[in-house]
Amino acid sequence: MLIFQHFRLFEKHYIVKILAHAPYTLNGASADEHLREFAQNTMADDLKRMEYTPGNNYNFHPGSHVGQGAETGIAHIAHMLNSILTPDQNTTVLLETMAGKGSEIGREFEELREILDRVELSDHMGVCLDTCHVWDGGYDIVHSLDKVLNHFDEVIGLSRLKAIHLNDSLNPLGARKDRHAKIGEGYIGLEAMVRIINHPALKALPFYLETPNELEGYGKEIRILRENAR
Repeated sequence: MLIFQHFRLFEKHYIVKILAHAPYTLNGASADEHLREFAQNTMADDLKRMEYTPGNNYNFHPGSHVGQGAETGIAHIAHMLNSILTPDQNTTVLLETMAGKGSEIGREFEELREILDRVELSDHMGVCLDTCHVWDGGYDIVHSLDKVLNHFDEVIGLSRLKAIHLNDSLNPLGARKDRHAKIGEGYIGLEAMVRIINHPALKALPFYLETPNELEGYGKEIRILRENAR
């Protein structure tokens, strides 16, 4: 009965899928064993809770290798996921594309692919593309959106792309700083955002705002995007 009520609520508010976000403090790539254990236990508990609303997505930042090197960090992340994922789970776990600040893992699509290749139950895995992050990370989604998506498809596969975090950026291309801006008020701009939401490879995916806004501002952004959706 509770699940049925959830679905009715989703329909009323045009919610296609829940995209839960792991705490930003989690770092499954840490050099500190206790921090990795904390990340693993927290994510495992989150995924148990996600099963009460089956068929949704759980997104997380891969983490930072903090001087160990990306290869070691990637191995830690894959080990964590292999310890958590279960064959019968109904939740898809998404790796988020990152901006590359500090020692973040996931700025390059190739790093995400390395993680996916090491996960035993990879059919329970996907990717969430954050527009601010990929822009700050050096992927020109303003002038070369098709090229970026083709590269994503070649490296990871568009079938793995399950969600979009739609954010403008306060920084120029390749800044590696991860500073979100309101839609149309940053370096990406509204015109590029409209191309993104209408792109044939993306338009059927769920989009999620992570802009620095309040409820009224989110309402305005949603209206603008809906008016420009084709």
